[in-house]
Amino acid sequence: MTEFDWGHWILFSLLILISVLTVVMGFIWYERRALARLQARLGPNRAGPFGLLQPVADVLKVLLKEDIVPAKADKIVHFLAPIVALVPALMIFVVIPFQNGGSLADLDVGVLYVIAVGSVSTLGVFMAGWASNNKYTIISAMRDVAAVISYEIPLVLSLVGVMLLTGTQALNTIVITQGETFPLILTQPLGFLIFFIASLAEINRTPFDLMEADSEIIAGFHTEYSGMKFALFYLMEYAETLAMSALVATFFLGGWLGPFLPGWLWLLVKVILVFFVIMWIRAVLPRVRIDQLMSFAWKFLFPLALLNLTITAIEVILWPDATALLIPVNIVIAFVLVVLFARNFKLGWGRVGV
Repeated sequence: MTEFDWGHWILFSLLILISVLTVVMGFIWYERRALARLQARLGPNRAGPFGLLQPVADVLKVLLKEDIVPAKADKIVHFLAPIVALVPALMIFVVIPFQNGGSLADLDVGVLYVIAVGSVSTLGVFMAGWASNNKYTIISAMRDVAAVISYEIPLVLSLVGVMLLTGTQALNTIVITQGETFPLILTQPLGFLIFFIASLAEINRTPFDLMEADSEIIAGFHTEYSGMKFALFYLMEYAETLAMSALVATFFLGGWLGPFLPGWLWLLVKVILVFFVIMWIRAVLPRVRIDQLMSFAWKFLFPLALLNLTITAIEVILWPDATALLIPVNIVIAFVLVVLFARNFKLGWGRVGV
């Protein structure tokens, strides 16, 4: 039995933490600048060249703000909630490979680890809503929990298709398998679409961000938070977005694979590309209602995820070596299923309809 190297673990943990925080600050600046372009307005452009220091100014501002806690709040839970929400989002990066073998822990059950750890942040959200002793925050927290549970099911089912095709749960092996065959976005187009949409709902991004919509009277589950505690929730959302972008790149876009450039740079390029799509969706799509949110999960994504899993299992059993031939077939199947279910599923205006 080999001795555990604490120095190696601590060093790489600090590198991951610093890298994630740096990229998150870059994402915040990038989204604000890109949204400004898409909406024909000015973005941050005063703090530093091109507004690059605006995230730093925002951090300094929240650090200097007063931490206000409601008189009848559960003080301990109110304090722990932002930490419980943020830490799991950072722990996902432990298993994401940035090059061949380049992860802090290359677990054989990496997919299961991602699913398990990613769900813990919801506990922090519920803790924040309950500890605030505010009926609006608890309602918002419960809606967030309901949405995460609903979208977790199609998300997990979409990843089962990935595991069937690659025969492993280790994220690094999943990337290597895509290099030997094709990126899974080609062989699993429907699984990619389901995973991407379900992830948007889980990380509370547009058009599924009604739990803490900026157009509502209150902010949602973190209404009673201020100062650095509020900043931790803000940081959690962008850390989850970064983690989701990295997972999409790893599971479906070949991760660190690519010619000429270093592996970590290819992964970063793919992550930025996925984040741009997420930001683009925020700029152009309207927000859905809570009944539309739940109906979409159970009446659209869930049946599609079951069909995708069934079709993938049949293909793996009957044609295990016909990967190239199945790419156009799976693309056509995905298109037909999405169109058929879209025709039968109608959100309606001011009503629930199917």
